[in-house]
Amino acid sequence: MNTTIEKQPENIVKVDIEVPAKDAVEYYNNAAKRIAQHINIPGFRKGKAPRNIVEQNIGEERIKHEALENALPKIFSEVIKENNFDVVTQPYVESYDYKIGEDLKITAKLELRPEVTLGQYKDLTVDVDAYKIPEDAMQKSIDGLLNQHATTVVVTDRKTVSSDIVVFDFDGYSNGEKIEHGDAKNYTLDLANSSFIPGFAEQLVDRTLGEDFEINVKFPDEYHEKKLAGQPATFKCRINEIKTKVLPELNDEFVQKVGPFKTVDELKADVQKYLDTQKADIDRMNSEKAIFEKVTSDAKVEIQQSMIDRETDELVEEYKQKLMSQGFTWDQAVQAQGYDNIMKQLKEDAAVRVKNSLVIDKIAKEENITVSQGDFTSKLAELSQMYQIDPVTMAKQLSQTPGVLNALSQQALNEKVTKFLSENNKVNLK
Repeated sequence: MNTTIEKQPENIVKVDIEVPAKDAVEYYNNAAKRIAQHINIPGFRKGKAPRNIVEQNIGEERIKHEALENALPKIFSEVIKENNFDVVTQPYVESYDYKIGEDLKITAKLELRPEVTLGQYKDLTVDVDAYKIPEDAMQKSIDGLLNQHATTVVVTDRKTVSSDIVVFDFDGYSNGEKIEHGDAKNYTLDLANSSFIPGFAEQLVDRTLGEDFEINVKFPDEYHEKKLAGQPATFKCRINEIKTKVLPELNDEFVQKVGPFKTVDELKADVQKYLDTQKADIDRMNSEKAIFEKVTSDAKVEIQQSMIDRETDELVEEYKQKLMSQGFTWDQAVQAQGYDNIMKQLKEDAAVRVKNSLVIDKIAKEENITVSQGDFTSKLAELSQMYQIDPVTMAKQLSQTPGVLNALSQQALNEKVTKFLSENNKVNLK
């Protein structure tokens, strides 16, 4: 097999391939036999019709197409190996000349991985702002625990206050039209932790039990339902019940009920241990991020647009899945944010992801960092634990989706390179 290589812009190589006539005929004959096994030809059993009869029934072009589909993986594999090409996607056949009895001529284009020139990536010193535990973190943690074990008491002798829980009816209208799904009976709302439209919960304060009243609000400009975005709305409301939270007393008896503690001081020590661990984790993640950002910013690489476009397509699909999990659709997101704004952000993210991946792969190559079976098994165990599926079943399911398997391997490699960078660089926590 003879090849002629021509380098082109955007990390593309054009390859002219000549396959010897005898090999081309063998590919053709094998394809005719495979096709014959799956078609009915009068007067012949399946797979027994001679080549000329098969040609008469289905035509030479279909046989050639079948022959090429089966031969090209082997042909391209030889070309890639012989020239030590590092391809990033499937080769593209630009044209071919397939005449029986003559050399098979194929012109294809291969997209190569761009060359990465690393800057200094070892023995760096990077400044990182140390995470500071908020002064009220201890009190907030304890307040959260008390709130988890709070009880509620019905109130009948006063108006509502901002810390109450109210049970009420509401019926919403905007621009004279009833709001779809904008009504409810006996809806319970914690006024101190409301996710309603801004200004709604505040207008439920200082209301009397059984009182009928109206609330006037404005939907946010970025509201997911375009028809309501930025529009005024009126809600007719009635308070049916007022409840107030009663927090338990923070004492030794309480902490003994909620955990393996004997005293309040033991509980506080445990909370402080958690806060310290959280600080260490945040400092570690910020340090890893700072080192990696320094290394990638110093690396030089010319990335072809096609790689960014493919990565953008993947990010679009990921974004759609995320929206779906949150109860929204792509069309709603486009209406709320604008198609151009969404795509601009996704393309920027795609460019960063592609460069990060290329830099990681380059460092892994330079330092001979590889993913072992143990690394892969560990990632598989994490995934199976996350989805509560045993590892064997998870492995069988993933075997049907090679893309996910590749993503797991890449994630394992990312973690090993990140660890290497952390161990071989210094961080100055300021």
